[in-house]
Formats: sequence, structure tokens, C-alpha cells
Amino acid sequence: MTKKEKVTFIMNSLQRLYPHPPVPLDHSDPYTLLIAVLLSAQCTDERVNQVTPELFRAADSPEKMVEMDVADIKGIIRPCGLSPAKSKNIHRLSEMLLEFHGGQVPADFDALEALPGVGHKTASVVMAQAFGVPSFPVDTHIHRLMYRWGLTNGKNVEQTERDAKRLFPRERWNDLHLQIIFYGREYSPARGLKWDQDFLLQQCGRASEIKKWKPLDL
Repeated sequence: MTKKEKVTFIMNSLQRLYPHPPVPLDHSDPYTLLIAVLLSAQCTDERVNQVTPELFRAADSPEKMVEMDVADIKGIIRPCGLSPAKSKNIHRLSEMLLEFHGGQVPADFDALEALPGVGHKTASVVMAQAFGVPSFPVDTHIHRLMYRWGLTNGKNVEQTERDAKRLFPRERWNDLHLQIIFYGREYSPARGLKWDQDFLLQQCGRASEIKKWKPLDL
């Protein structure tokens, strides 16, 4: 299968599996999405969704968040991990949204990445899921699967993002990054992979990955 054929097969397969991929993090507007994505660093989406209801009951806007003590924010978000840094970043970015953006989350990569705790991946998720701007946030699932499928060399997430954007059509980026994440969780995990379930690896996998996972008796 050529790389072009792989890309077409992958897109068609994922579209059949996940025709309307939902946003994994619960949110009500760009601000609550931004906070949820920031909290998801080194934390599962499930855990974030368990924590954010309490946080957003207390403060679901920059105005309300800056009125909270950092210690109180830290106490609520502790289950997400890295709470000392995350609580400070949440408080300070809320101040910056009020100071520089009229209390609104900017629909701009540079402005988002200038906020504390907001890297390129977080900015990409917000741009894609809050504003519909074509982006391709690369998480561990996408990085792993793009390598397993032989679509990137796997050196770093920056290269994986460049390769994904080069190979997949721009109008599919926002859905595809979610579809690949859902497929990775369901069919192609980092550990405990079941060869008979991961049909995309069977069809599109690079030789070294197929050799690693394919049972000897098949």
C-alpha cells in the first residue's frame, strides 16, 4: 500500500467509525475549554471532566477566576496533578485575558501561546474546537499511530504535526485529530495492543511495527 493509499484508507475507515467525533473535554465556551485543556496536561480527559464541574461552579469566567485565591484553585484541581503550576497559570492567564483581551479568549495562535501554561498543542486544541480553525493538535495517541502507520519518523511531535498537515487535507484536520485519538484509545493503545482488533495497523503498519505486534501463529 502506498502512502497515498494509506492516507485514503485511514481517513475513510475513521470516518466510518467516528462520523461525528465529540470533543472529549466538557466545556461551555472558549474559556472553559482553555482551562480544561490546560488541566489535561499529564492527566486523563476523564479525570479533568470529574474536576472541572466544581471549578466552573466557583469560576467559569476570567472575572470570577481572578477573584479566587490561587490556593483555592489549587485545592480543587489537585486530582489533575501539577496543581501548584496549573493553579498559578490559570489565575495569571485569567488576569491577562482581562488586561489584554477584554476578558475574551483570543482566536489567535500567537496570543494564545503567550498565555502562561498554554503551549502550541493547547492553543491548537482551542483554535480547532472552540473556533473551528483548521489545526492538528498532536497528542501521544496521534504521535504513536502516525509512527505505527509509517506516516512520520516519530522523532518528535513537531515533525509528526508537520507530516500530518502535509498528508491529510486541511478540511479534515479538526475531525481527524479527534478520530485518531478515539481510535488509539479503543483499538491501538501503547500497551496491551490486540493485533486482531487493530485493523489499521494490519493494513497500514510499517514493517517493524507489524513484526513487533503480529502473533507468530497468524
